Parts: sequence; C-alpha cells; structure tokens
Amino acid sequence: MHRKEVNLQSPLRILDRWIRGGLGKGRLGVIAAPPGVGKSACLAHIGLDALLRERAVLHVSLGQSVEHVAARYDALFDDLARRVDLRDRGGVQESMAHRRLIWAVGEGGFGGPALDEALAAFQRHLGLWPADVLVDGFDWESPTAAATVAELKASAARSGAALWMTARASGERGATADAEALPGGALVDVGLVLAPCSRHARLTLVKDFDRTPAPDASLVLDARTLRLVRPDEAAVSGELDPSDFTLVATGSTGGEEEFGNCAERWGVAEVNFTFAGRGELARTRGVVELSEDELRLGEVSAAYVKVHLHRTFHDPAGRVLRAIWHQVSTADEVFFVGSIHADKTAHGGTGWAVELARHWGKPVHVFDQERNGWFRWREGEWSPEEPPAITRPRFAGAGTRTLSDDGRAAIRALFERSFGAPPS
Repeated sequence: MHRKEVNLQSPLRILDRWIRGGLGKGRLGVIAAPPGVGKSACLAHIGLDALLRERAVLHVSLGQSVEHVAARYDALFDDLARRVDLRDRGGVQESMAHRRLIWAVGEGGFGGPALDEALAAFQRHLGLWPADVLVDGFDWESPTAAATVAELKASAARSGAALWMTARASGERGATADAEALPGGALVDVGLVLAPCSRHARLTLVKDFDRTPAPDASLVLDARTLRLVRPDEAAVSGELDPSDFTLVATGSTGGEEEFGNCAERWGVAEVNFTFAGRGELARTRGVVELSEDELRLGEVSAAYVKVHLHRTFHDPAGRVLRAIWHQVSTADEVFFVGSIHADKTAHGGTGWAVELARHWGKPVHVFDQERNGWFRWREGEWSPEEPPAITRPRFAGAGTRTLSDDGRAAIRALFERSFGAPPS
C-alpha cells in the first residue's frame, strides 16, 4: 500500500470531516483522557498522521526525553507499516525525519517565549515552519495556565501552525464525554475525550469550535494502533483475545517469573527488558537487551530511591531499576504482587515499578500477600478493590521474589478473569 492510500484510510480523516476540514492555523485542539488511557500516544498518532501527509511537525515534550518520544513514533510507524504493507518503508521514514523536530523541555515551566525558541530552532535546522505543533505534558492546574496557553496559541498563530495539546481528564473510571472534561475554557477550539471502551478506546468530539458536535461524533479505536474498530469488534464479548496483549517485565525470579509463565500459557506476548552482564534470567521469552544509552534514560539517584522506598540499592541493582523504568514507561497499567507497608510503599524485589506507576499516574494494582487481597492506588491511598482484570493492551507484571502460594494463585486468577480458562 502507498502512503497516500494509508492517509485516506486513517480515522483522522473522519475527524477532519467532523470539524469541517481540520483544526486550522492558530487554533487549539485538546485531547483529554484519564491517566494511562493513551493521550500521549494519541497525540503522537496525530503527529505521525501529519507527517505521512507531508506536513512538518514540532513535538514538544514536557518531562520526557527526545529518545523516549522518538521511540514512540518509531513503534507506531513500525506497527502501521507492517499492518498495511507500506511500500518504500525506508524512504517514507527518512522523509518524515526531515520534517519532524522533537523538543524536550525539563523543569522550569513552558510558555510562549520557550515555544518561540523551539519554532526558531525548527526553522533554523529544517529550513521551514511547522504546520502542526504538539505539546504533551502541560500542567493545566498551574495558576498561570490560562495565560500561558494564550501565549502558546499566539506563538503558533504567528508561525501559521495548528496547536494540539494533551490534558488529564477528571474522573477515576474514565472521562465524561462532554466539554466539562476539558480544561482551558474558551481558549479551546476543538476538544476530544479519549476514554476506555472494553479493550479498545473511544474518541469523542466534545467541542467543535462554536458548533454543537454531532451526536454520533464518536469513534471506537484500537488502543494500540488507532485503527478504526468495526462494530462487531467493538462489542463487549466478556472475554478478551490474549494475542492482542503484551506483558512487559524484566525477567526476574518470583512474581515476574509467574507472570511470564501465565503469559506464555495464555498466549500473551512477552517483553523482558535486561542488559549486558546481568546474568541468568528467569524468563528468556521476548528478551530485549537495553544499550548503555537506553539504560541512562532510566537513571535515578540512590538518594531518591532511599527516600521513597526506604531501601538502598547498589549496582547491578541500580541497573535493574533503570530496566524497570523502561518496563513501566512502556506499559499502560501495572500489576504487582508483594506487600504494602505502613509508609504506603510496595515492598518486593521490584517495588520500584509501583513507585514509578504512582508517580506517572498510571493505573496500579497490588496484591498484598499478607492480607490476601487486591488494592488500588486512588487519591493518595491504597484502597481495597474487587479482584481486577487486565484491560490495557500493554501491561506490566511485577512482584516479590518470595512469591507465596496465595500470590501465585492471584496471578493465575488474574489471567483467567481477563482471558477465560487457559488453553488445554
């Protein structure tokens, strides 16, 4: 299939028709979603779609590295290229690289002057101005958020670009499909809400400039690929297809080993991050060896770990923590088997996975072996919950090395609740 055919089949062409031809120069579109649903991935999908239409894209990431964002684009493109048998894959990817700039912003705030600097760098290095500016990770709860967003819109307008931003929608179980889920008020021209829908995601147009969105302005999409899901696929069947899911782990003994055993038994794909010189792994299915540069992305200070987990780690354990960073950063939800201590930290061989999930606002479930029950992190507390099920296509499984019989049974029951009885 050629690139033009791919463009015509994209569900974003339906969005363009909804809003009469696209967002437009100097206009602001916002994608709102609860934590872990995929708003960052959806923003990258918008960027990839623009690049495939030969538009230039500036992607501004607040809090994530250039390498992390680029890896997301690469994964999305690789999946698309395989799925549609894209012709001249190498040439298309090279062409897109000449029209995209990823600009990473650390702490210290982000506003109009910073965007002006990024736009100037774009023009200087690529010799053109971007048609689309994407901003991920903006703090909408800041007291100066409204003024800053107005600056960003003005900066995008001066360069002739459309502006897309992500935002966290309120609500524990999912965003409400109305404009109340959007921040920004009158500054927002087009608003989209992304919410879980069985094993898929529902994208709903909730603000269409000054017009009332059509009542059927909603799409059910594959959560991983943004492919439009057929009505028969969207129906809730009660059991999920294990082949659509991927377990992300680090190949450790104990809890992770049992998660991997269950993944293989049920036909779930498996990724195990490791590094050179680590030694024997408990799981060798789907091994991904991280380079030294990739490990550095997950660096964390020993002091930070000691403060948050009240433990001291030394290499190679420090390198394991960096592998766990890759595990959790690429997962959409986290399951952990171990114990919860009075200081609210999860203890076990890979408790760092829980701390990262909490820090990033990802759904995280812990089976406490001492209390023989499941707990969910909500509003700063661990709350008892009914035994959960796996709902996100890419999930992390972690746990203590000293797995009890109850812990082992909890992992197996999790897979059975999610995917039905195991194949014989």
